[in-house]
Amino acid sequence: MSGTFVGMPAFPTAAREALADSQLRHNLAHATSTIRAKRAKVVAEIPDWEELRLAGAAVKERALLDLDSQLVRLEETLTANGATVHWARDAAEANAIVASIAKAHSAEEVVKVKSMVTQEIGLNEALAEEGIAAWETDLAELIVQLGDDLPSHILVPAIHRNRAEIREIFRSKMAAAGRPAPEDLTDEPAVLAAAARAHLREKFLRAKVGVSGANFAVAETGTLVVVESEGNGRMCLTLPEVLVSVVGIEKVVSRWEDLDPMLRLLPRSSTGERMNPYTSVWSGVTPGDGPQEVHVVLLDNGRTRALADEVGRQALRCIRCSACLNVCPVYERTGGHAYGSVYPGPIGAILNPLLKGVGHDDQIDSLPYASSLCGACFEVCPVRIDIPSVLVDQRAQVVDAHRGGVPKPEAAAMKGAAYVLGRSRRLSALERLTGLGMRFGRRFGPTAWTGARDLPDAPGESFRAWWQRTNGGRKDDA
Repeated sequence: MSGTFVGMPAFPTAAREALADSQLRHNLAHATSTIRAKRAKVVAEIPDWEELRLAGAAVKERALLDLDSQLVRLEETLTANGATVHWARDAAEANAIVASIAKAHSAEEVVKVKSMVTQEIGLNEALAEEGIAAWETDLAELIVQLGDDLPSHILVPAIHRNRAEIREIFRSKMAAAGRPAPEDLTDEPAVLAAAARAHLREKFLRAKVGVSGANFAVAETGTLVVVESEGNGRMCLTLPEVLVSVVGIEKVVSRWEDLDPMLRLLPRSSTGERMNPYTSVWSGVTPGDGPQEVHVVLLDNGRTRALADEVGRQALRCIRCSACLNVCPVYERTGGHAYGSVYPGPIGAILNPLLKGVGHDDQIDSLPYASSLCGACFEVCPVRIDIPSVLVDQRAQVVDAHRGGVPKPEAAAMKGAAYVLGRSRRLSALERLTGLGMRFGRRFGPTAWTGARDLPDAPGESFRAWWQRTNGGRKDDA
């Protein structure tokens, strides 16, 4: 994958370019409307859906509020199960750990389960610099990789491509990466999937090292969980001799039973299915079954920064279902590339500033404004992340970050008003100066106002003075 989000323009510029692509808009509208309809149908089958959302939010919130002890417990149980646990503060440390494990086994290539976190840290590019090829095995990720493209959706990274474009990518690029596409390849979905299956099969069978993320990590049992729909994940998790799982620290849940609401919420919210076709669960090393060397890299990379934000920390509940993308009117028209990150859409608009901080990158600072604040994202979020509220709070943080310690005139005026209105005596004293203020404003006020408007004369008596003189209107006012 040669594309990169580095150096992407701010959202307004990127969005303007995306809006000019009519084929992109057509692809997005078709795909998101289809996924929305599937989700709505299966959600409607659950009479207690709102209670299930509350349960899912509680599971994630409980773990986040006790994250330090939950992570220590996770390390202990993983280690007891035979896994080796590594801690990575940032992308560079995580990439170095994975590369060192691959090189220790003389691996020239690795096969990967679809993983947002490994895209976040640029693992493929980091491994390439070490002479190690990282092969994506999810169909949509394969399309993006072969096309030297960038993902534009959390669930369906190639959502911006139609099947005619995919056929051309397979025909022109597959041979250079391994088994070529058939000469008679058509754009029928089943035919394209069969070509990808044959291309990937040889990679599965020869790979020594597999790389995955995790949808959930259970602290109580030292268990990692990956859900997927194609079976490629199961191949990556069971065939290689060595498995390396890169897991964001926010993926932890406390107990095994916490998986119950999560595994009911996630498939319905993401693929519109009642359950995922493949739910892979593994706890360390099992002699004679699956990888005999298991490594887990627990990644921070800005997550503790996000956890410290009392309003924004709820974004760490995210289970990467992509439901918010599929209902967002902004995303549907611009696609994911305009967000300049592997996390696009409403969740990306809050998650990227939370992980990276604001005030130092115009592209990141533009993301909280990439929303109409319509609230549809909150309505569909399975773990009840109040994305609109976080967006508003982050807009304030962006503004504060660019003030440079010098308040703007508007801010100074608001602070002055707050000071005066905060005490009745201050307000009363200012009211006595109203006449003087009016005369001053009429003579020296802003031309933009006084040039088209006449300032009225100051009242002869303030309401407060009238109220005191007449005892609230009970005395004769004559």
